[in-house]
Amino acid sequence: MLRNIPLDPRILESSSPFLNMKPLHSWNVSVEEAIQIQEALKDRIILKKPFSKVRTMGGGDVAYSKNGNLLFGAIVVLSYPEMKPIDAAMARGEISFPYIPGLFSFRERPILIKTFQKLRVKPDVMIFDGQGIAHPRGMGLASHMGLWFDLPSIGCAKTPLLEGFISPGPSRESFEWIRREGKKVGAVLRTREKVNPLFISPGHRIDLLTSIHLILESCRGFRIPEPLRKAHQASRSMLHRA
Repeated sequence: MLRNIPLDPRILESSSPFLNMKPLHSWNVSVEEAIQIQEALKDRIILKKPFSKVRTMGGGDVAYSKNGNLLFGAIVVLSYPEMKPIDAAMARGEISFPYIPGLFSFRERPILIKTFQKLRVKPDVMIFDGQGIAHPRGMGLASHMGLWFDLPSIGCAKTPLLEGFISPGPSRESFEWIRREGKKVGAVLRTREKVNPLFISPGHRIDLLTSIHLILESCRGFRIPEPLRKAHQASRSMLHRA
């Protein structure tokens, strides 16, 4: 199991997953209140990277039960650039917020926070299966969780929330900008030749070009970056065992 990974003491030395967690608001809110929270928080997002070196990258993914009542969350931490497993955590819980595009952080946050609290190693950067600032209100899942965890975060989605983009060329590393109100907020990025692109945007405490670079560097022969791919496998494994 991923949970039984031996930890590198050099990485443990500076790890404290909960040290900088920042409770920003109540999660027991209505849809209207959730939108107001996104609007209020978006100006706190930092789009500059505070780090000079990345040693670890995490991927966070959530799977849903067939009856739609349960969530299965997984976060996997890998070394960078080797992409070797360092830590992993999993959790399950009940769904407490309706399915509404653009408000996934209010639906998936309980299980992601619960899972994050089980980690022994805090990753330098997190990749989330969702949007960062390429979002109608500039406040996707990766931005919200990045603020909450006070952690550099990247949104890596399979489908867009914003329209009007151009598809990139067929070769790996090809990309086209995603814009909101005329500003570059993300990229449609081809991570594997002639395979559907991903929708990449910075979440918090990272810039757009660094986000693109780290996604490409963490893809190892697959469309999905390795931290997110491993987290997806772990969450699906929990789902199938439930």
